[in-house]
Amino acid sequence: MTNAPGSHWRLDGRLALVTGGSRGIGRAVVEELASLGAHVIAVARDPQGLADLGPQISGVAADVTAGEGRAAIVEAVRQHGGILHVLVHNAGTNVRGPLVNYDDATIQRLIDINLTSPLLLSRDLHPFLRAAQGASVVHVGSVGGHVALPTGVAYGAAKAGLAQAARTLALEWARDAIRVNTVSPWYTRTPLVEPVLSNPEALARILARTPLGRIAEPHEMASAIAFLALPASSYVTGQALVVDGGMTIQGLPAL
Repeated sequence: MTNAPGSHWRLDGRLALVTGGSRGIGRAVVEELASLGAHVIAVARDPQGLADLGPQISGVAADVTAGEGRAAIVEAVRQHGGILHVLVHNAGTNVRGPLVNYDDATIQRLIDINLTSPLLLSRDLHPFLRAAQGASVVHVGSVGGHVALPTGVAYGAAKAGLAQAARTLALEWARDAIRVNTVSPWYTRTPLVEPVLSNPEALARILARTPLGRIAEPHEMASAIAFLALPASSYVTGQALVVDGGMTIQGLPAL
């Protein structure tokens, strides 16, 4: 690593790990971090999504909700030198619907992947983050964790918990020089939300609530996440950066 002018906007010589890194926001984050000079470990359940990643990217096929999957991730970091500078918890999913339509297994699955697995993986990777002497952890949350939306209560509760986990861990891990922050997207053009965006009525309602008047692209979320991973944000911790085209600040439409 270097202290040359502008180096605080680079990740040269650093190791990053991104869960859910094979598509959507996760894939954009992997590519963005690699473009900034990091070697990136991309984690996904489907090994086919990890093919042809490029010379600065390694793939690990693992399920973050399973103990053996998290063990495989820990081993991959160990094999890459055992010092982890950037950890991005992006893996997540949703099943939209009212609470009374969820069975026990669906609720548990949504909590497991959106909240429990990031906590367990952070715990397991803590020694490697501490060894970096200046690591950054970024939780990918949702505006659904800040305001009430028809996304389903289990998802909203898990994402709200993820933002609070970032605040609490930021306090707990400051002594280890580990920063922890959250990026909370609004609707972004990814496979997970394509069924919603393909509905003209739903799309019209979303755009009507978005002052910038358009759907976000994955690279726009990746840029915000990358900022929190960079040395340039070295004094930012415990924060939730909402990247929503202005949705959460809109009371009444502008006259």
